Amino acid sequence: MPSLSDVIREHANPVEMLRNSRIGMYVYPVVAPEFTNWRDEQRAWRESAVLFDQSHHMDELIVEGPEAEAFLAHVGINGFGNFDLNRAKHFVPVTPNGHVIGDMIIFRERDDKFILVGRAPTANWTKFQAAVGTWKVRLAHDPRSPSRPDGERVLRTHYRFQIQGPDAPKIFEKINGGPVPDIKFFHVDWINVGSKRVQALRHGMAGAPGLEIWGPYADKHYVESTILQAARDAGVNLVRVGTRAYSTNTLESGWIPSPLPGIYSGGGMLEEYRDWLGADSYEAAGSIGGSFVSDDIADYYVNPFELGYGFYIGWKKDDFIGKQALEKLKDAPTNRKKVTFEWNAEDVMKVIASAFEPGRKRPLKWIDFPQPNYASSSADMVMHGDKMVGMSMFNGYSYNERCLLSLGVVDQSVEIGDVLTLKWGEPDDTAKTSTEPHKQADIRVRVSPTPYSAEARETYAADSWRTKAV
Repeated sequence: MPSLSDVIREHANPVEMLRNSRIGMYVYPVVAPEFTNWRDEQRAWRESAVLFDQSHHMDELIVEGPEAEAFLAHVGINGFGNFDLNRAKHFVPVTPNGHVIGDMIIFRERDDKFILVGRAPTANWTKFQAAVGTWKVRLAHDPRSPSRPDGERVLRTHYRFQIQGPDAPKIFEKINGGPVPDIKFFHVDWINVGSKRVQALRHGMAGAPGLEIWGPYADKHYVESTILQAARDAGVNLVRVGTRAYSTNTLESGWIPSPLPGIYSGGGMLEEYRDWLGADSYEAAGSIGGSFVSDDIADYYVNPFELGYGFYIGWKKDDFIGKQALEKLKDAPTNRKKVTFEWNAEDVMKVIASAFEPGRKRPLKWIDFPQPNYASSSADMVMHGDKMVGMSMFNGYSYNERCLLSLGVVDQSVEIGDVLTLKWGEPDDTAKTSTEPHKQADIRVRVSPTPYSAEARETYAADSWRTKAV
C-alpha cells in the first residue's frame, strides 16, 4: 500500500506537496452550516446559551488494557500523577525532536480505559506507537464522519454535545430534574438527561465554562430533543450552533486547533512513521495555506512552550517521547509566544472592496466570513518592517468583538500593543482548488492578549492552559 513517504517522494519537498494539495476546503461534516445565522449563533454564547453538536468532526480513540496509563504517559508530554477517575486532560504528544503533533481531550473512564477525542494527527500517532511497541493495550479508532457523506447514513460510536452560555445552568437543572453536581473544571460527573444517565465534563470553548455530555450514538436524537425541550420549559433562548460559527469560537478563547504536525522531516522513528501512514491519511492529503513559504518544512512546526502547554509536561516521568528535546527547548531564546492578532478594520475593508472593482482580474485574496478556512493548516507571515517576527495560524471574524482575529506565535521581543503587518494571501499561484487567483495584501494587526475575550481570561479556572498562558 502507498504511504505518506511515497507521496512526499512525488514532490520537490513536503512544503511543495502541502501547498499544492487539492483536497479543497476544510469541511466540518454533517452538522448544518447555520441553524439561524452565524452572527446570532456567535452572539448567543455570550448572551444566552448555545448547543454545540460535536458528534461528527472529531476522531475518537479508545485505549484500554493493563498498560493503558503507562502507554499514554509514554506517548504524551502530560503528567499522569493526578489523573484520577472521572477526570479529563488536554493530551499533547510531540515528536522525538519536541515538535507538536496535535492534541486531543483525554478522558479517564476506568483505571485501564481512556477515551481520546480530537483531530486525526494525534489519533494516528498514538495508533502507530501501539503498533510498533509491545504495550499491553487495545485500541479502537472511530474516525471523524466523512466531510461529504453524499446522502449516506453516518453513524458514530458516541454523540457529543456541549451546552454553554450564561443561561446554561437553567437548562442543566431542567434536564437533570434538579440541581446538578458542582463539577470542577475539567472534571467529569454523571447527570440526568430525561431518562438517560450521561457523563458530563465541565469545560468551555468561547467564554465561561459549560458542560459537555456524551453517550451511545443511538441515544442522540432523544438527548438532543430533551435538551431543546428543557430550554423551552426553562424559558431560555437556546441557540443551536452550526459549523460556520462553531469553528470560530476558539478565536475568543485562544486555542490554536490545527498546528501542522511536526512529522514531515527527521529520521528514525519519524521516517518509520511516514512509511506507516497511508497515502490517504490526513497528513498526506492535508494542506498549508498562507503567505509564508519556506523550503524547510520544519519552519512551520511549533513546540509546546510556544503554544502555552509547557506546564503540562510531566518532567518526573522516567521517559516519554520527546523528553530530551524538550529539556533543551525549555528555556531556548528562539521559542516564540502565543498571541492574538487584531486585524485593522480599514485594511480589511480595502481587501474586500477589491473584489468589487469592475474589470480587475486579480483582486486581493478574498476573506471569507466568518472564517477563511481554506487550508488544513495556516501560516501567514507577520512582519515588523522587512523582518518576519511571527506567524498567524488560525483566523476568523468575531461578531461579539466586531473584528477579525487570528491566533499565532511571535518572537519574544514582540509586546502586547505592538502594531505589525500581516501578509494576507498566497505569494504565487498554487494548485489548491480552495483559493482563487489573487494578489497579496498588507494588513495591519495589533498584538493582543490570549485569550482575546476578557470573559475567557477572567473566568476560566486557574488550572486552565488559557489562564496559564496569560
